[in-house]
Amino acid sequence: MGASRASHFFVFNPKSYLCGQTLMNLVKEADQLVDEDVTIFVTGPYVDLKEMAEQSQNIIVTAQHLDGIYPGRGMGAVLPESLRKAGVGATFLNHAEHPMTLSELVKALKVCRTLELISIVCADSVEEAKAIAVLNPDIILCEPTSLIGTGQTSGESYIRETNEAIKNINPNVLVMQAAGISNATDVYHTILAGADGTGCTSGIVKAPSPQHMLVDMVSAVRKAIADKEVQ
Repeated sequence: MGASRASHFFVFNPKSYLCGQTLMNLVKEADQLVDEDVTIFVTGPYVDLKEMAEQSQNIIVTAQHLDGIYPGRGMGAVLPESLRKAGVGATFLNHAEHPMTLSELVKALKVCRTLELISIVCADSVEEAKAIAVLNPDIILCEPTSLIGTGQTSGESYIRETNEAIKNINPNVLVMQAAGISNATDVYHTILAGADGTGCTSGIVKAPSPQHMLVDMVSAVRKAIADKEVQ
């Protein structure tokens, strides 16, 4: 998985809720939480990505989307090479808020491999996750669109079903489960149920103290890893 250093990970995905100094404060907080057990990805608006990379040493700065293009024509598209030069190490693809056709996804994954960008590809269902696993992304985010931002998690049975389905097709793919994650308890149970990683948006940005919530969620990943080892 390229730049990633740990088999478990947490993704802080502020989408378009945060930008500028408010985002940088959380980037610096996240940067201090990375260790040998937990890799942390942080996304941001495109114009903030370069500064995010300059303000951090340990997180993996992550784009929220890119297009499968190379330098040349592509007015209005997101050029992967420019992201790489800005210090980006990973990207989301096919998010429910920015869906892609199969053709677009295949092209984007090819560019990611060429530029050594970690790919996090979103899947809305078990069937879609199985199809995406064949394309060999680095990470598949299994997230039913209907649960995004609701505070309702996918549940242990869904997590185990999607994990098994993906790993049977491609054992090298890491599985992220993040639907409805709103607090540290959700994070803990998601990792304990078998997910390689999880993440959050509204649960952090809308918390009374986003910094404290971020710390609590990453700590919950570590606790779940430790508890899995003794089971």
